[in-house]
Amino acid sequence: MANVAVDRAESRVAAIANPAPLGLSAFALTTFVLSAANAGLYTGSAIVIGLALFYGGLGQLCAGMWEFRTGNTFGATAFSSYGAFWIALGFSLMPLFGGKSVVDLAGGATALGVFLLGWTIFTAIMLLGTFKLNGALIAVFFFLTLTFLFLTIGALGAASGMTTLGGWLGLVTAVLAWYTALAQVLSATNSAIRLPIFPMS
Repeated sequence: MANVAVDRAESRVAAIANPAPLGLSAFALTTFVLSAANAGLYTGSAIVIGLALFYGGLGQLCAGMWEFRTGNTFGATAFSSYGAFWIALGFSLMPLFGGKSVVDLAGGATALGVFLLGWTIFTAIMLLGTFKLNGALIAVFFFLTLTFLFLTIGALGAASGMTTLGGWLGLVTAVLAWYTALAQVLSATNSAIRLPIFPMS
């Protein structure tokens, strides 16, 4: 009887959906919009502020919290951190103080460069954590590390060419993140279409 009671209790526990596709999609779209501006494909990069705060920021932060529930330490750390990154960046770019943003008040490009340098280091650390996961995530974090690196160089060195290159690398990163998200959605829905993510074990 005790076993039956336990089985019934477990059956009432709602299944936890995989939050990774949400986190990856939120990251991909926000990265795509900002990177397109950095690559010089359009003007008006302030449009990314809303995405940074709500989809890339809040969406990823929620995905990170749900990853804690699934026991995925890497996913929880990555999505929570990059969600916080987007919220911090969105807030820093908002013209809240007499038309000036936090970036402007903090010293402009140099301050932004130090901010990006910190995220370059963090992303390189997270890249090391992907080596036992799958090839798709390795590619995402490899290109994201390069994206942050060149954006950092562009900001600290006032080198617009490096920022443009960082923008193009960001576009590659966004496409890879979308690919990884789609692969997991297709797998979860038992779709006849399957995309390989090249598991490492």
